[in-house]
Amino acid sequence: MSAPLAAPPVAPAALLPRALASMGGIGFVRPAPGSWGSALVLPAALAGPEACLLLAALLTLIGWWALERLPDRHADPGWVVIDEGAGQCLALAALPLGAGPAGVALAFLLFRLFDITKPGPVGWADRRKGTAGVMLDDLFAGALAALVILALRLAGLAFTGDGA
Repeated sequence: MSAPLAAPPVAPAALLPRALASMGGIGFVRPAPGSWGSALVLPAALAGPEACLLLAALLTLIGWWALERLPDRHADPGWVVIDEGAGQCLALAALPLGAGPAGVALAFLLFRLFDITKPGPVGWADRRKGTAGVMLDDLFAGALAALVILALRLAGLAFTGDGA
């Protein structure tokens, strides 16, 4: 893991929003801050689907609040990773309670794939301006990952224990 980049100077009023939007500074870790932000919430899978949905909602509300208070929110700065946390939690919510490491890894990989490649509604949301664009693309990526996981579950994959 590379050393974190120094955070650019910020006005005192933006310190708390910046800390929240970067999920405690994880957004300044390089390389791949979005992957680090997504990985930060993976332990939530241990608490089950309802907890993941609750955390997704909480991160969305906090993220929206924080982004509205940041002057550079329109550019979707790379250090803003609370949106990745919220989207990743949506993907994790599709896993059953007791999902094993393979299921969590699949949720992570699907979410990152959709977040990076931006298919369909993810790309549409990414083109929105301001807070909506920053937050919605990751929420849509998380929802798409969740749909794939739910389809796999309906097809008979258990996602519990050590295997998917």
